[in-house]
Amino acid sequence: MGNPLFLVLGLAFLASSAALLLFKKGRRNVIFNRLHFRRRRGSGSKTPPRSLSPGKKQREEAKSADYSAIYPPSRHFVLAAIPHFLLKARKIKEQLKEKSDTVQESLPLTTELEDAKRAMHTPCGFSVEEIEALGDFPDYAALSGVPLPQPYHEFDIAKAKPRPYRPFRWTYHQTMSLTKMEPDWWLELDSTYTERIKQRQGLFEKYDTSVMDALPGSQFACKELMEISLQFLCARYPQYFRLDKEAMIFHNGILNNETSLRTTHPLHVLLNNVPEDYALMMRDPDNGYYFFRAGIICSALGWNLGTKIGLSLPEIHKPIPDYKEKMQFSMDRYFTKKPTDKAIQRGSWGLEVDQPLYMPPGDPHEKHRNVQMTDLDISRCHLRVDWQTLRRLPLSGAVVFNFKALFTPVQEFRDEPFVPALVLKLLNEGKHSLMEYKNTWHVEHVVKPALEHYAKEQVEKGWVPEDWEVHTLHESPWYPGWEEKWRRDQGF
Repeated sequence: MGNPLFLVLGLAFLASSAALLLFKKGRRNVIFNRLHFRRRRGSGSKTPPRSLSPGKKQREEAKSADYSAIYPPSRHFVLAAIPHFLLKARKIKEQLKEKSDTVQESLPLTTELEDAKRAMHTPCGFSVEEIEALGDFPDYAALSGVPLPQPYHEFDIAKAKPRPYRPFRWTYHQTMSLTKMEPDWWLELDSTYTERIKQRQGLFEKYDTSVMDALPGSQFACKELMEISLQFLCARYPQYFRLDKEAMIFHNGILNNETSLRTTHPLHVLLNNVPEDYALMMRDPDNGYYFFRAGIICSALGWNLGTKIGLSLPEIHKPIPDYKEKMQFSMDRYFTKKPTDKAIQRGSWGLEVDQPLYMPPGDPHEKHRNVQMTDLDISRCHLRVDWQTLRRLPLSGAVVFNFKALFTPVQEFRDEPFVPALVLKLLNEGKHSLMEYKNTWHVEHVVKPALEHYAKEQVEKGWVPEDWEVHTLHESPWYPGWEEKWRRDQGF
C-alpha cells in the first residue's frame, strides 16, 4: 500500500536561522538532546504550495509556478470574539498599528516563534504578538471554524471497534477521492488503544528519528497540533481524558497516567497519548511551497519518516503512479489556498498478510510480498485501511496530514453486501500500475477464491442482485447496513 495520504499530500522543510544558531545554539542543543531529537543542518530551500482537485493532465505552469504571493484564507477576524484576547488587544494594536500600511513580514520557515520579531506574521495572518497573547490552549474551534466534537458518553474503550471503512471504487483511477471531514470523528479511538500506544512507543525507542522528528522552525506548529488534539480528546471522550490548563497537566484515564505539558515536547505528548500518525507541512515564504517539517509516522509500509522529512510534495509523492502527470500541479495549488475550516478526509487501502503496522525498507515482513505462500490461510489475510485527514492549523498555518492504520480480516467481507464483488473486480481488472503499487499480488491466490465464494453466496441469499453491475457503492466509504452490524459487534 506504500505511502498513505501522506504520500498523497506531501511535505518538506530545511534550513536554520543564523541568528538562532549564533545566539541560541547552546540552549537549543540541550533541548533537542533531552527530547531525543537530532539537530539538522538547514539548507537553502524553504517551503511548498497547496492545491487539490486533481486535473486530468499536468499543466505546464507546474514547472514554474510561484505561490509566494498566495496565502490561505485568514480567520483573523475571530480574535474580536475571544474575550481574554480583547483585554490585550488595544496594546497589541498600538504596537502593530503600522502593519496595515506596510507589507506584512512573514515568519521565516526555520525561525522558532520565540525567536521571531513580534510583528512577524504566519501564513494565516496572525502576528507573533497576537499568538502569544492568546496563550496556551486557545479556542481552536472558533479559530479554525471546525467545531469541537460532541461528547461520546456511551463510548467504551474496551469494546470499541473502528468504523468499517471500505474505500473501494470502480471504475478505479488515481484520484484523491476526498470527502468533508466529520468533526466528531477526527481522532477515532478503539479497543486497540493501549496496545497501539505501547507499540508506537517501542517503535520510537528502536527507530528514533526514523519515526519521529522535528526540524528547526516547527516547534510552535507542533505545540498547536498537540493542543488541538488534546482539546478534541477531552471534548469527545470526557470520561477518559481531562486537561488541567492552569497546571498544564493532561490526565489520561485509559492509561491511568498524567503528562506535564510544560516539560514534555509536544510530539512526545502525542506519541504517548494519541495512536495517530501526523505529518506537519509548512509554507516557505520565499516561494509559497510546502515542505515536511515535523511529524510522527509509525504506520508506514515501505518507507519511513527519516527518508521523507524535509522533502516537498512532489518529492514525497514521486513513487505514486500518475501523480506527476495528473495531480502534482493541482495538489501544489490546493495547499497554497486550503482554508482552515474545510478539513477533508479519504481512505487508502491494501491487502496484507497478518497486521504489519510499520514496515520500513528491509523489514523481514517484506519477504511476504515477494512470494505467494502455498500454506497461506485466508484467516491471515487482512484489509488495511489508512483513514486519512488533511486540515490546516489556524495559527501557524501549517497543514497537518494525519492517519491511522485499521486492520480488518478479509473474512469479514462475507457479511458485507456488495463488498466481495467490488474488491474482486478491482483485483481482476484494476489498472496494472496502480494495483502493482498496492502490492496485492502476494495474497491474491487466496483472497480471490474466497471473494468469489462470498460474492456468489451473497447473490444466493438475495443480498445482491444477480445482474448487479459492479460500481462504487452509494454508501462509500461504507456498505449497506454497516452501522447496524458495527453497533451490534461492539455492543453500543
